[in-house]
Amino acid sequence: MDKIYTSYYKSPIGTIELKGNNDGVISLYFIEEDVTSFETPNCLVECVNQLDEYFKGVRKNFSLKLNISGTEFRKKVWNKLQDIPYGETCSYLDIAKAIENEKAVRAVGGANHNNKISIIIPCHRVIGSSGNLTGYGGGLWRKDWLLKHEKKFKDVK
Repeated sequence: MDKIYTSYYKSPIGTIELKGNNDGVISLYFIEEDVTSFETPNCLVECVNQLDEYFKGVRKNFSLKLNISGTEFRKKVWNKLQDIPYGETCSYLDIAKAIENEKAVRAVGGANHNNKISIIIPCHRVIGSSGNLTGYGGGLWRKDWLLKHEKKFKDVK
């Protein structure tokens, strides 16, 4: 098995812990500790570069190799999340319909909750059917910040 490397990225909304190996990015989580990486492992350099561009409002789509593990259902949901356009939102029901399983709204929520690669697999773009912000592992305030950030840069070329 390939060694897993860890790096820390200082974002405008807190420290992000990145994990990856030669097969791709494994996880991207906000953490509450203030940790610094002195050297970024080669397998995570491009991820750090693309996160920099994202937070500057320049990058709207990520093009990284992802090392995703999960059930087939969850992978299907995570693939659909990547289809949500930058600066836009959709509901859990929209995702359930998109994967042709309209009754799976709760399971879609569960898959969203178990997304290990936040921002890149944009679970922050999924909101409740009422338009309200609902759960986000990094905290609702970060979800709100990310959505406002994307709206601000959505039409900037």
